[in-house]
Amino acid sequence: MVEPLRSDSPVLVIGLGRYGAACAGELDRLDRDVLAVDADLALVQKWSERVTHTVQADARNVEALKQIGAQDFQVAVVATGSSIEASVLITANLVDLKVPQIWAKATSQSHGKILSRVGANHVIYPEREAGERVAHLVSGRMLDFIRFDDDFVLAKMFPPKFIRGVTLADSGVRTKYHVTVVGVKSPAKPFHYAEANTVVTNHDLIIVSGTNEDVERFAALDR
Repeated sequence: MVEPLRSDSPVLVIGLGRYGAACAGELDRLDRDVLAVDADLALVQKWSERVTHTVQADARNVEALKQIGAQDFQVAVVATGSSIEASVLITANLVDLKVPQIWAKATSQSHGKILSRVGANHVIYPEREAGERVAHLVSGRMLDFIRFDDDFVLAKMFPPKFIRGVTLADSGVRTKYHVTVVGVKSPAKPFHYAEANTVVTNHDLIIVSGTNEDVERFAALDR
């Protein structure tokens, strides 16, 4: 079992393509101590002004990783994806250096299986996840969609007519459609937690949780 780490643990990000650079930049914005690494000097120089610590190194070489202190990190993100061989080798190197938590980007299911087998704790499929999200959004029923597990999702949408103007308890949304309204956003106001006595208006947006099938069915109701 992977033990939870402190929220301020330094993070090693390997690969400064679009995915890795976005990850490193956001971590840096959140005041996390980040070391971003890439073999391409041009990419290292490009991102040196946006990420506090950047270094050129070939992470496929375990000795190069040792020289930059990779073994001292508790968390590493392998963001390389163009070369499956490189990402697998880098992940294996981090495992050999006993980095406790390794997040690795995969470009396919088979790639992800290999990463898991060599020791990645978390395998991420950004292209697949983005594709799934867009598929739900282009239907026009949802404004945002996030999958948290194989069959559990959160979705932002306009409320169906039958829950408007009555409390959520009276609408029976949970018993009828097996979804939960967890948040409501009124115009010019931030999202707030939904409660049994919350009344949704015509101008509100709602956040709904449930299984993929139930949320899809709920999103298809008359608006």
